[in-house]
Amino acid sequence: MGAVGKVVFGAVTAGLLGVAGYGGYNLYTGVTGGDTTAPHDGPVTADETRRTAREFLDAWADGNDMLAAGLTNDAEAAIGALSGYRDDGHVEKVTVTPGTARGTTVPFTVKAEVVFDKTRSSWTYASRLTVVRGRTTKKPLVDWRPSVLHPKLAADESVRTDLADNPPVRVLDRDGKELRQGRYPSLDPVLIALRARYGADAGGTARVEVSAVKADGTAGATLHVVKKGTPGTLRTTLDAGVQKRAEKAVATRDGASVVALRPSTGEILAVANSDQAEFNAALQGQTAPGSTFKIVTAATLLEAGKVSPGHLVPCPKTAAYAQGMTFHNVEDSENPGATFAQDFAASCNTAFVSLAGAVPDGAVAQEARTVFGLGLNWRVGITTFDGEVPSGSGDDKAAAMIGQGTVQMNPLTIASVAATAQTGTFKQPVIVPRSVDHREIATSDRSLSPATRSQLRGMMRLTATSGTAARAMSGLTGDIGAKTGSAEIDGQPKTNAWFTAYRNDVAAAAVVTGGGHGGDAAGPVVRAVLETG
Repeated sequence: MGAVGKVVFGAVTAGLLGVAGYGGYNLYTGVTGGDTTAPHDGPVTADETRRTAREFLDAWADGNDMLAAGLTNDAEAAIGALSGYRDDGHVEKVTVTPGTARGTTVPFTVKAEVVFDKTRSSWTYASRLTVVRGRTTKKPLVDWRPSVLHPKLAADESVRTDLADNPPVRVLDRDGKELRQGRYPSLDPVLIALRARYGADAGGTARVEVSAVKADGTAGATLHVVKKGTPGTLRTTLDAGVQKRAEKAVATRDGASVVALRPSTGEILAVANSDQAEFNAALQGQTAPGSTFKIVTAATLLEAGKVSPGHLVPCPKTAAYAQGMTFHNVEDSENPGATFAQDFAASCNTAFVSLAGAVPDGAVAQEARTVFGLGLNWRVGITTFDGEVPSGSGDDKAAAMIGQGTVQMNPLTIASVAATAQTGTFKQPVIVPRSVDHREIATSDRSLSPATRSQLRGMMRLTATSGTAARAMSGLTGDIGAKTGSAEIDGQPKTNAWFTAYRNDVAAAAVVTGGGHGGDAAGPVVRAVLETG
């Protein structure tokens, strides 16, 4: 059996429209002029196998879909697949080189010329066909299935040549260093999300590929790459050095997440999670932040003029608001002579609960939104949860004073809270610069008053130098401030450990699920990140 030469495919004729009305036997004997040997039963002979395979492959190479389809046991399905191979597959020429038959199976090699737009590509692959005896015609026929056209085609698949969904994208850090998948394990979901969202804006060109297409139109396996895409570049605000430290820090603890950003700009420097999952707890988590939220509560009280850092606010073992739920301190500690600054530094829950009546219902929620920008639908560059502070009363209000109850945060929002406390003005966190897509960035209604900013920074520095954050922050120089937190979660035996801090122009926040005390579990994670600043 000789090789079939290259033949330019011709146009589909009007006669193809009537193929569905013919049976396999009619197409074979009445239309194609094929072999007219009398039909008979029994196994397909070697001669029948060679002759049928040759006639089918010749017809396919000549672009005669009707003739080729008539040589199969399913003419209607075959002609649709054969014409689709040429038209949807953008195949202009095909060369078929048969191999040596093995029984009733004939292997062959296909070399197709694929032309898409101005790109021409040679596509070579091996396939095979099997000759069977027709059930009704008794003629030798090609046992039709899509895998005859290509071995990777399933029963319900056809061939299509088209642009891939998105151009390839090289994601860069702020200094132009490529952030490769696998190098920063917990960053992989972020890189995938960035490529999906910004592929069209990154300046690359999509690759052209021949793919298997399912019956519902969705693409299956890639069969051949016609043209490699040109990667676009997406420069982010991430910092490879800070990311590396963050990855190392969370890897030492289960359930750990951390975010670092620049207070002056809101630019996110690092995002890391010890749990490698599609869900990004650092950016999308929704859980009570515990006493780290006292930064917002303290700002509310200070701006309302209800307290000052030196104001005497006793820290009893327990406290209740309006004869409601009883709140306690960690390890039932107390300090009857404490000032408000000392309550903040020691993370005294009862002192803050005792001040719940000093501000109206909803005051903390309003401060959180209008000053700290929480819940304003941030457009970071990827999907995030941007905080929730309900306007409750009674026990809900008291719980919110200490970051419990229905207050919901994550490391991203708490890092932003610390950053706002340092600079006095909310800067919406971003991981993709606004210049890339000119999206609208959230802004708060106002900044902290200069007096409140100064007082809040002083209390956060006290916490970092002699309060509950002192051990984790020990030895760090520069402009520092911190706040710890331990959040009780229903059904969880140990509290979630929280820690947030800033050092110069880097702010960070971390949570360790079930970690216990914030300074002991989450503090070292934040410190590791701040040491790079």
